[in-house]
Amino acid sequence: MAKRAASYPVIVGGHICLDIIPSIQGGPFQMVPGKLLNIGEAALSTGGAVANTGLALHRLGIPVQLMGKVGNDFFGEAILSILKKQHESLAEGMIVADGEPSSYSIVINPPHVDRMFLHCTGANDTFQAEDITEEALQEAGLFHFGYPPLMRRMYEHNGAELSRLMQKAKEAGATTSMDMAKPDPDAKAGQIDWQRLLAEVLPYVDLFLPSIEEILYMLRRETYEAMKESHGSEQLIEHVEASLLAELSSELLAMGAAIVVFKLGEHGLYLRTTSEAARLENTGRCGLGDDAAGWLNRELYAPCFKVEVAGTTGAGDCTIAGFLSGFLQGLQPEETLLGAVGTGACNVERPDAVSGIPSWADVQARIAAGWEAYPPNPSFAEARIQLQMNAAVWQGTRDLEMTNESVKGTKKL
Repeated sequence: MAKRAASYPVIVGGHICLDIIPSIQGGPFQMVPGKLLNIGEAALSTGGAVANTGLALHRLGIPVQLMGKVGNDFFGEAILSILKKQHESLAEGMIVADGEPSSYSIVINPPHVDRMFLHCTGANDTFQAEDITEEALQEAGLFHFGYPPLMRRMYEHNGAELSRLMQKAKEAGATTSMDMAKPDPDAKAGQIDWQRLLAEVLPYVDLFLPSIEEILYMLRRETYEAMKESHGSEQLIEHVEASLLAELSSELLAMGAAIVVFKLGEHGLYLRTTSEAARLENTGRCGLGDDAAGWLNRELYAPCFKVEVAGTTGAGDCTIAGFLSGFLQGLQPEETLLGAVGTGACNVERPDAVSGIPSWADVQARIAAGWEAYPPNPSFAEARIQLQMNAAVWQGTRDLEMTNESVKGTKKL
């Protein structure tokens, strides 16, 4: 049984939008001025960290409040309607701003061509610390904030508003968690000194969970640009060495984060934790407290589980939801990583962002039944890896205890 139940609600704040995805079938597709192009019906879905991570937590069985910001317009009504279809309560904490436009994206995804996005940031740009009430933070066990690089007020003035928000949550006693998004190099967000911004914010962030490409851009911009030019792609994980993971995570821990997790796309997750026991113990209402010993000074890498991939929309956000779920239930870092990559694997079995996410017990049962993992990335072979990630052979760790009576008696790890 988990050491503690997730009895406190989680607040997920940050970026939310409406994705409008026209169906484009057939042969060559080219947008020509003055030409009418026949396309199919459009799918509507929510996007952004609030929807993806928040709804995934809900489906895993974690109590959650969603606090994204929308306008009182048609797109805002559509976003709230989609949330209510999952559960009526999920729209109750949403912030509706009179006179502001809701954020939306038009996703142009023709066959055999890279996707294109037309995006309006809308009300996300005016999100501020005061939008999250003191009362809500006093009641929350964990506050997770996602995608500040896509929210103007969060990154302008070197992130002063983001620092104010995370400090407010921390001082209210909540465990704090933050995810990122890669800034647009051609926009104002791309010109921000992100290293300086993170140094101001991370003392108030317990769990920091960016992707490796995002953090490489923010902390090593010249290295990022050189690698992109050398390899002709922004997908750089294939070319990242273990030493770089260690360097970047060490820098982020020195800035003040207690736990750093890098999303590695199809290669899984990398975790690094502080060596300062006092910092781990000071991880808020749903934090580690006296259980910090197992998390102290750890470096772990977990490859992904094998699945048939139908789509990768929201995969990183859902993986974060899995990590937060394990952490909230008091699991050790090995088990937490297993649950995270397992949740992410369930996500990519469906083309949309969250419909593939089952209950936490179902994720655990699938792992316990011997779910096969991909071999570890050879680039990380020299890291201080303490978790040999094959679900059928997990050396040196205690049995995984199931929370669902129906799966007890299955193969132990």
